[in-house]
Amino acid sequence: MLIVWSFLVLFTLGYSSHIPSVVQSQPTTYRRPLPPFTFPAAISTVLPDPASFFSPSLLSNPLPTNSFFQNFVLNNGTQQEYIHPYLIKSTLSSLLISYPSLFGNASITYQIFNPDLTISVFNNPNPNKPHVISSFEDLSITLDIQPSLRFFFVQGSPFITCEILKSDKLYISTNHTINGFVPNSSKTKYRINLDNGQTWVLYSSSPIKLTHYNSNILSDEFCGIIRIAVLANSDSGFESVLDSYSSRYPVSGRALFKEQYDVEYKWVKKGSGDLLMLANALHLKLLDKSSIKVLNDFRYKSIDGDLVGIVGESWVLKTDPIPITWYSIKGVEKQSYPQTIKALVQDVKDLDASNISTTSSYFFGKLVARGARMALIAEEIGYPAVLPKIKKFLKGTIEPWLDGTFGSNGFLYDNSWGGLITKQGSNDSMGDFGFGIYNDHHYHIGYFLYGIAVLAKIDPIWGEKYKPQAYTLMADFMTLGRSVKQNSNLEYTRVRCFDFWKLHSWAAGLFEFIDGRNQESSSEAVNAYYSAALMGLAYGDTQLYKVGSLLTSLEIHAVQKWWHVEEDSRLYDANFTRENRMTGVLWSNKRDSALWWAPAECRECRLSINVLPLLPITEVLFSDVEYVKQLVNWTLPSLTREGVVEGWKGFTYALEGIYEKKIALKKIRTLTGHDDGNSLSNMLWWIFSRE
Repeated sequence: MLIVWSFLVLFTLGYSSHIPSVVQSQPTTYRRPLPPFTFPAAISTVLPDPASFFSPSLLSNPLPTNSFFQNFVLNNGTQQEYIHPYLIKSTLSSLLISYPSLFGNASITYQIFNPDLTISVFNNPNPNKPHVISSFEDLSITLDIQPSLRFFFVQGSPFITCEILKSDKLYISTNHTINGFVPNSSKTKYRINLDNGQTWVLYSSSPIKLTHYNSNILSDEFCGIIRIAVLANSDSGFESVLDSYSSRYPVSGRALFKEQYDVEYKWVKKGSGDLLMLANALHLKLLDKSSIKVLNDFRYKSIDGDLVGIVGESWVLKTDPIPITWYSIKGVEKQSYPQTIKALVQDVKDLDASNISTTSSYFFGKLVARGARMALIAEEIGYPAVLPKIKKFLKGTIEPWLDGTFGSNGFLYDNSWGGLITKQGSNDSMGDFGFGIYNDHHYHIGYFLYGIAVLAKIDPIWGEKYKPQAYTLMADFMTLGRSVKQNSNLEYTRVRCFDFWKLHSWAAGLFEFIDGRNQESSSEAVNAYYSAALMGLAYGDTQLYKVGSLLTSLEIHAVQKWWHVEEDSRLYDANFTRENRMTGVLWSNKRDSALWWAPAECRECRLSINVLPLLPITEVLFSDVEYVKQLVNWTLPSLTREGVVEGWKGFTYALEGIYEKKIALKKIRTLTGHDDGNSLSNMLWWIFSRE
């Protein structure tokens, strides 16, 4: 009964985070020296031990908690990960590679793992020793299967690159029958035909003698580089492209933030010749093509659409600056001021920090941001009379979380992985919806940052007093390294939630899932980076503003590409596209129409969780009016179901107001309630700032 009641509460309040399965915790055996810190040190009973899979040289630094390879360092490390274009699994002594097939229907689309090739070495003295991550970067990891095998996994490489570190016999097996096995004259290339129709090509840095029997391939003693790729197209020109670029290989990849809102991909490379990589659909939209060569006919299929060949030593992704503003972009109609003020006065009257019953960092943060919205609305429409009470409310809600006096909850610093957790999350993996396992950090903290930014704007003295705590909170998911200004010596992993390959965030934290990382509420991710940029404005921090603006821009581009499903889109399965205008939960390896807390038929829930909170940046996120019409028309029939939450109706009407302002306003006036992070004054502000 408790479980049922909890789900009903979450459904009613509008919970945007997923509800993952409980993690088996391991004792944390390694703890690096605790840096000076504003928040107290945490002793977690639920976090897994990072020493299980990371090399000792990495443990003294903050570690990724939402990365594309996270499954490799959780539980026994054998769950698959999607490293474009291959699904990869690692066992104790071997590596399994799949060029996945796609499955899709009206409700779900995903990639199917089938171990096409399994790679190991013949002489492994430690068959029960798990793999080790010996290095990682924004776009890559190096995975060692002791003692001889080292794999360089770089996102977007059409090759699996393996180094045999000391002379050993390479052993390759397959679940299929080998129908053909053809070497070239120098024995540096082998063509392997399987009975499932696949053809794989193996290249070696020096001659290697391979023999095969049934479904097994064995080499003589070998030391050097092996590269393996599937022929995604049987055309002879496809294979010649692989031949041409097989000698140049990346061992790591990093994303550099440039001036003018650009991101540069740079790879550490070895071998000779030019570098061949693959770009996803969003890369192709943003790529500066002046210094690269696009191979339009060289394509691999993927859950993210076709991956297209790119030849170039580095890439530059160019985004346009987006308006990071405190107020509405186009302004509020002056004739609407009286009714907006009336709603604002009532909303502010109800603000009382002492009456907040929730202790959840997520729900509490939403209430903080809700109050902060009222302050900015008051400023924009020129009604400062309510600001003193709003300021009191913001101080009363934010300060206890920053100075550690909240009581039953609060922020702590975990030095095993290097980041913030909460008291409630330190001994309960489900506490604060998994915040203690690094789930949803950008969602929760983003709301607090919004409130901090607004309070620092309207009360600069308060802002300076709490600046160290504010920057500490921000740095948990906004750290770029030396390029981000921080007023503390805290250590955090680099841009905790953001995936530099997909160009959007993940929310799953240290939870293991067969389909990898996931994110549900794309708009709350946008809010996180937008709020950080606003904090940069409030504190006059140009660098923070730029980084926050760039991440906001990239997140919006990604949301519009991966979450917003247009009627004529060819990105996903045709059946999925026909039935869905919005993705529910987006995974590394799957697209789902359902939410964690609501079924697929609850379309208003899907819309709302990808709209809230309603902000000036929402106008940029939903700038495609034709798509907005499609989305609203798809959603409106769901509002006639019995028991639909008023708050969800409100977000649907808000989007309808982008193109049908009068009709939407009439509907908004009939609402009897709003989402816990929203208010009538915010809804009126939104509708009266439409054209």
